[in-house]
Amino acid sequence: MNYSTILNGEVIPLRSIPVLIYDDFLEMNIKLVQSKECHCVNYYGIREDALIKLICCIADDAEHNIIVSCAEILKDDPTPRASFTARHLSFHIFERELHENFGIQYADHPWLKPVRYAFNRANREDRVENFPFYQIHSEELHEVGVGPIHAGIIEPGHFRFICNGEQILHLEIQLGYQHRGIEALFLDRRKLLQRVTLAESIAGDTVVGHTTAFVNVWESLAGFKPSDSLSFARTLALELERVAIHTGDLSAICTDIGYQLGSAVFGRLRTPVINFMQEWCGNRLSKALIRAGKTNFPFTQQLAEKLIRLLDVYEADFLEMYNEMKILPTVLARLEKTGVVTPEQAESIGAVGMAARASGISRDIRRSHPSGWYTLLLHEPVIKHHGDVYSRIQVRKDEILQSIGYIRRWLQMRPQEDAGAVELQKLSSASFAISLVEGWRGEICHCAVTDDKGELAHYKIKDPSLHNWLALALAVRNNEISDFPICNKSFDLSYCGQDL
Repeated sequence: MNYSTILNGEVIPLRSIPVLIYDDFLEMNIKLVQSKECHCVNYYGIREDALIKLICCIADDAEHNIIVSCAEILKDDPTPRASFTARHLSFHIFERELHENFGIQYADHPWLKPVRYAFNRANREDRVENFPFYQIHSEELHEVGVGPIHAGIIEPGHFRFICNGEQILHLEIQLGYQHRGIEALFLDRRKLLQRVTLAESIAGDTVVGHTTAFVNVWESLAGFKPSDSLSFARTLALELERVAIHTGDLSAICTDIGYQLGSAVFGRLRTPVINFMQEWCGNRLSKALIRAGKTNFPFTQQLAEKLIRLLDVYEADFLEMYNEMKILPTVLARLEKTGVVTPEQAESIGAVGMAARASGISRDIRRSHPSGWYTLLLHEPVIKHHGDVYSRIQVRKDEILQSIGYIRRWLQMRPQEDAGAVELQKLSSASFAISLVEGWRGEICHCAVTDDKGELAHYKIKDPSLHNWLALALAVRNNEISDFPICNKSFDLSYCGQDL
């Protein structure tokens, strides 16, 4: 067999992953993703002396496993390789990163540009201020640049529009102005608390999602199986994070179309949810809640009773506001048929999460690769088919109500609190581990490799934004430039999650 099969949250010996000739490696993975049930969850490189080890992870959503394969190439080999991207566009961002980090050349990659200008990039002459933006030379067209400094309080990123009057013909998005080197810091920081704090900082709006992915990897490498109480608390927190962020996004979309009532009410409804997290763990963004092998903040009966009352009030007000919004012609005129991503486009770029589901693609880790208390559900992803801003709003609304239903069910099954923390043992040596988590934005993937001494040798993070920024660029084509803010907010992608 020319690959290894692994389950979500499982550990395998690194040596059990067969090393393929590059051309065979390419052909096998391209054949896999030609099935609609398979997509690439991670593809990256590791430096090993004079070699670069390429590791590709393909999720098989029908079989509920992950196919891991490997190839090795010489670090200084200038020979251009055949690209995965020329055969399937979903690999474009992974190969651009490989080119930037290691200098790997591709003979037929259609868009070989830097991703994030990493501090350890192969070519230090590549600088973000000299990014090679696509251009169309015409007297009838003009360019509009937005950022990297924005009027809003968001991360730095540059958007370069090519327009014909008010109509957008092309948008190119360039990030990388604030590279933090998070993945390298996971190796530099030696204490577990330092590493879990790093996980909390990957994307500030996805603290629970990324930290859960990290502790799942760490605990699997340590041979630790979390108790029912730990799994319950983490899964509950994931759904509360989904409710809070989806609600805040609905408020922001209303702000962008000038619908003040929706902006105020949805914004107000987000507040008690995040305030509940502060009461639970002392932080409204859930920092300090998720810890490997333990929790410092047990979920008590008093918290359960308070959460039930909160959800009862929230749901009634939320439905009243949403039902009012969805019948207003002035609102629908801005949302329907705006920012369309077709199912074919979403499939080709490997879209994940909410963005994929709004375009008719049933891609949801809670269903295909469940962990924690999701294994107790037969989760049905919320699917819409028009791929426009309104579809992405409908996905948010339905997922909020679905999450509330799950939370109410879980609260009736709340397990007894744990006796206390467990000291994690040494990590498995020379091993590979992977964790997939369906954050509110979509599929999060963390991969770890340990050395022969059981020390962390490599850590790789993929935020769902890495897949979905291209979806935004496609969505705005042929729209008026004034519709860009609501298109952008309807995806609500992470700048810092891309710039690791």
